[in-house]
Amino acid sequence: MASRNSRLAVPESRSALEQFKNEVASSMNINLQQGYNGDISARDAGRIGGQMVKRMIEYAENSMQK
Repeated sequence: MASRNSRLAVPESRSALEQFKNEVASSMNINLQQGYNGDISARDAGRIGGQMVKRMIEYAENSMQK
């Protein structure tokens, strides 16, 4: 998910983020391999990331309403 130079605010979240990325990609009919996915288009990679951000914002907004 992250390059070697990327730092997660909570390193323990790496596996959860990886699973979340795979769930989002699967729901968009984009097949990701475990490990390196340099063969997918930049457009698909951007769509996955954008959808992840959208879902995280929706979750945060819903959490604040409760």
